[in-house]
Amino acid sequence: MPHDTYEFLRVTSADGVGWIEYNRPPINTFNHAMLHEMRAALDALIADEATRVVVIASALERHFSAGAELQLFEGIGREGMRDWAEYCHGIVRVLRGSPKPFLAAIHGLAVGGGLEMTFHCDLRFAADDARIGSPEVNINYLPPIAGTQALARLMGRSRALDYLFRGELIRAEEARDAGLVDFVCPPGKLREEVGAYAAMLATKPPEALAAIRRCVIDGGARSFDEGLALELEHVSDLAATRNFEEGVRAFLERRAPVWSRPADNET
Repeated sequence: MPHDTYEFLRVTSADGVGWIEYNRPPINTFNHAMLHEMRAALDALIADEATRVVVIASALERHFSAGAELQLFEGIGREGMRDWAEYCHGIVRVLRGSPKPFLAAIHGLAVGGGLEMTFHCDLRFAADDARIGSPEVNINYLPPIAGTQALARLMGRSRALDYLFRGELIRAEEARDAGLVDFVCPPGKLREEVGAYAAMLATKPPEALAAIRRCVIDGGARSFDEGLALELEHVSDLAATRNFEEGVRAFLERRAPVWSRPADNET
């Protein structure tokens, strides 16, 4: 797939792992074009059969993202902001509805919408130099990329409220303790550690990864019985695939499984 059509992103894919890296110097502020490129890149990598897992990161050395370019919001008004937020929510639905796992590699300054997209990834890796925050309260605003909903689920109600009320930067280790990030590593090891985890995921059968995502993301937002019904549906569907047969057979034969493509996988 062509990756040279993006002005504000660096988009690559190799060995089953796709990378979407913010690339708008000097500090990766989002404008309309960058936001639209983000949606296009997500759609492209999700549709790409060779890409099994996607990482959201930054191509800049010292900044992950400084959020939206605030000049865009001067005089935007209620309807203009509603349009902006609805477009952002569309991106959220793509992230959360993807059959492919999403990881985030966060370093340096990470605030606002660029950070909030990572709240919808499955796992977040942060360099220990990262400074993370959602400071929207300080301009009489709130995180528009479904930040309130993601944070309540990641951190719990009280911690999410405190984090959003304060609107302050926190260190990577504090973010990990609060449930906002999952792994903290030295800055020089961030890409290596995320890449190794992504490469591991790329070896897993894609149907199982997709089913796990749906059961945890969708099922976790339902009642226990509704989640149980969703799990039953996916368990039954997986048992009807060639890859399930291959996984069982490979285990019994004590060999590595050879996975089929999803399109070829129904028995």
